Order: sequence, then C-alpha cells, then structure tokens
Amino acid sequence: MADERPIRDHVRAILAGLGQDPTREGLEKTPERVEKSLKFLTSGYQTDCKTLLNEALFTVEYDEMVTIKDIECFSMCEHHLLPFFGKAHVAYLPKGKVVGLSKIPRLVDTFARRLQVQERLTVEIAEAIEKWVQPRGVAVVIEAMHLCMIMRGVEKQHSVAVTSCMLGAFRDQTQTRNEFLSLIRKPHNGLG
Repeated sequence: MADERPIRDHVRAILAGLGQDPTREGLEKTPERVEKSLKFLTSGYQTDCKTLLNEALFTVEYDEMVTIKDIECFSMCEHHLLPFFGKAHVAYLPKGKVVGLSKIPRLVDTFARRLQVQERLTVEIAEAIEKWVQPRGVAVVIEAMHLCMIMRGVEKQHSVAVTSCMLGAFRDQTQTRNEFLSLIRKPHNGLG
C-alpha cells in the first residue's frame, strides 16, 4: 500500500535522521525543492510512448540507417537514488515509416526520467522503437558516468559504463552493426 504522505514529509524525516535541523534557514525549503525535483526526474512514468511515437510516424520511401547520436541523457540510479548521465546513440532502419527526429531524444528522456539501471534503460528505448515504429532493426548504445560509482563505493572518477542493445538487422548483420558503431565514433565535424 502506497504511503499517502507528501514526499516533502519524508525528506524532512531524512534530514532529521541525518542529524540536521530541517527548520534551519538553509534546509527550511529543501523538502519542497526535493519533492519537486524528484517528481520532475521521474516524470517519464507519465509519458505514453505509443502516443509519443505514433503521432510522429510518416510514410517515407527511405530504407537507409537513421542515426541520432550524442543525445544527452540524465537518469537516476534506482539502487542509490543518485544520478547517472552521459550520451545515448540511437539508430534504426526504416521499413516504410520514419519517426520525427525530435521524438527519439524525447523517447530517451521518457525512459531516463524514471528510476533506472543503465542496462534496462538501453533495452527499453530499443524495444519501444521496435514495437511502435516497426523498423527492420534498432540499435541503442548508452555511455554514462554513475555518481554511485564516482562519489561513493569504488570512487572511480573517470569510469564510464557502456551498454548496447541491438535488435533485428543490427543483431543479425555484422556489417549493419559495424556501420552504426563507426558512425557514432565519428566526430561531429563542427556540428553541435
């Protein structure tokens, strides 16, 4: 059964549990700020992927790879409630339909704005594109730094986790997968 008390009440209790006075000047409004922040950082639960993608599907005779790389990605580790951040690279091979280019970063945000582990985030993005766009293949690679590894635990400040999910032609065809991996390694050439 869900606790009906506002998040801010729990934050006050956490601050007190840390030996802090939640009524002191610097912390007085922290519970409300944290509640607002957490609601934003988990707002992806309220987004319907079908609506997001289906409202931007267009019939186009294009069957070459569509790649959007270096999509800034911010999420929250579900194990420690600490951020992880980096870049997502997404590609798909259209099969009669393309999706509006801005919808891919929005889809990344939808799944990133949930309590996550990077591995699941990667798969969820790929599977949503596969399900709603129905391309010949989908590829997703995410490179991220995790504050739960940087600030605590092993304290490795320069470690980057890389995860991938290859579906359809990207899984079955080495040449297609290698083309994608080559494209995401290339510099922007002054773009962006």
